[in-house]
Amino acid sequence: MSNQPALKDWPLWEVFVRSKQGLEHKHCGSLHASDAQHALQMARDVYTRRQEGVSIWVMPSHLIAASDPSDKEQLFEPASDKIYRHPTFYEIPEEVGHM
Repeated sequence: MSNQPALKDWPLWEVFVRSKQGLEHKHCGSLHASDAQHALQMARDVYTRRQEGVSIWVMPSHLIAASDPSDKEQLFEPASDKIYRHPTFYEIPEEVGHM
């Protein structure tokens, strides 16, 4: 019997991969791993089997702070009354031409 903790007892990691065609990393999924290096190796094996990635990020899931979907109105609706955030609020000088 091994002294290593069971897979389910390892920390959960979030995996982000940048594809060959992409400029940004995209969330691919989650996995359990013993540490960051192990998470990178497992992410490579699980999420880039067909050599579709050029870069992998992993981070412990517990470090991610996220908004609650039920807070959507409170977080995002107040912006609708701030017309200065809309490009139509500003006058563009004629010298600038079309933007």
